[in-house]
Amino acid sequence: MKRVIALMLLSMVSLAMLSGCNTVAGAGKDVQKAGQSVEDAAKGN
Repeated sequence: MKRVIALMLLSMVSLAMLSGCNTVAGAGKDVQKAGQSVEDAAKGN
């Protein structure tokens, strides 16, 4: 029984870490797009 609980906890932690990575990657892309827009505006494009 303890082994099953440990595996369930490990699975939940792994899932949380993977979804967190996707969230951070998405936020990074958004910031990159915003930076590109500012750069284009500064160049006058």
